[in-house]
Amino acid sequence: MNSHEPGTVFPLPRLRDDLDLPVIAAARELFLSQQPMIDTRAPVEFAQGSFPGAVNLPLLSDDERERIGTCYKQKGHDAAVRLGARLVDGDSRRARVARWAAFMREHPDGVLFCFRGGMRSRVAQQWLFEATGIVCPRVDGGYKALRRLLLDTIEQRAAGVNPIVLGGRTGSGKTVLLHKLANAIDLEGLANHRGSAFGPTATPQPAPIDFENRLAVDLLRQQAAGRDTLVFEDEGPNIGVLSVPRLLYQRLQQAPLVVMRVDDVEREDNALRDYIVDARAAFVALHGETSGFDLFANSLFVSLDKIHKRLGGERHRKLRVAMADAIARHRASGETEAYRPIIRALLHDYYDPMYDYQIGRKRSQVVFEGDAEAVLAFLVRGA
Repeated sequence: MNSHEPGTVFPLPRLRDDLDLPVIAAARELFLSQQPMIDTRAPVEFAQGSFPGAVNLPLLSDDERERIGTCYKQKGHDAAVRLGARLVDGDSRRARVARWAAFMREHPDGVLFCFRGGMRSRVAQQWLFEATGIVCPRVDGGYKALRRLLLDTIEQRAAGVNPIVLGGRTGSGKTVLLHKLANAIDLEGLANHRGSAFGPTATPQPAPIDFENRLAVDLLRQQAAGRDTLVFEDEGPNIGVLSVPRLLYQRLQQAPLVVMRVDDVEREDNALRDYIVDARAAFVALHGETSGFDLFANSLFVSLDKIHKRLGGERHRKLRVAMADAIARHRASGETEAYRPIIRALLHDYYDPMYDYQIGRKRSQVVFEGDAEAVLAFLVRGA
């Protein structure tokens, strides 16, 4: 990807100064009201990160953006303008306007933005109005200003909130309990990952920028609701391939800790449901029965192989054989009980020792311990 941002270094033609189309500030209300947004940046830019609810309806395709940018560098401003006029005209222009118009008819309160809130969003706004009469506000400062607002939110709220961390051994059902609290932030949900070697889901994790933006919007909404005490699940510095923002992670490491105690059978049941039954269903829903099950099975082997060294060669080999047998039974009959000994071994021999060591280091931060019902009552009172 070029370092230049073509929509700001050269003007597409036919911009008019006589039109007084609305420009709005990059304000937190856009996110609090869940305002529909048109992201007019190129798909390659959108893929690197955008905002919750934003839809990519670009002014320039990736190829057009690249060609115009290269032309600008090699032949200068005027040549880039002429090339832009040829590439985005006629049917291609009408098709783009039609997509913007369809979005605005479905979302009359929509807004649009480009990278810096300048040329591309202004062109889109003008062409939409000229062709259809539809007025769509553009965001002053564009993506860059909105992104700065959200990064500042993470920094400010990381310093300003009163976090409580919910801990418990793997399989305790911490995420289920979080979802019963109005003042909880589900970092694993935002990261689309369950936070362990077996944490990947049927769909990819978001881009790092998307993860940060989703987190910032959640923090904004909690602040707007007047909630300064927020509950987070006990996490490491990374959730899958994503990193928890440094300042927030540091606050969470120093926060009061509430520990949920759940018996081993219930933990096994929870793990079987989350990592086997629900995981298979998610893969099958996306890819169909045969391909979905194959992808699900492969994900189990990949996850098990990730912890090969920590398990040790012999233990890993035995678990892999048992996993192959359980998968074969599951595929043939739908029976899932053959996974239970594997889950039990992983919980007791792998996850529990790690968790017990980590919680031992934070023993002085523990303010409450109990079963799920008692923990929920304590956290509700504390809110």
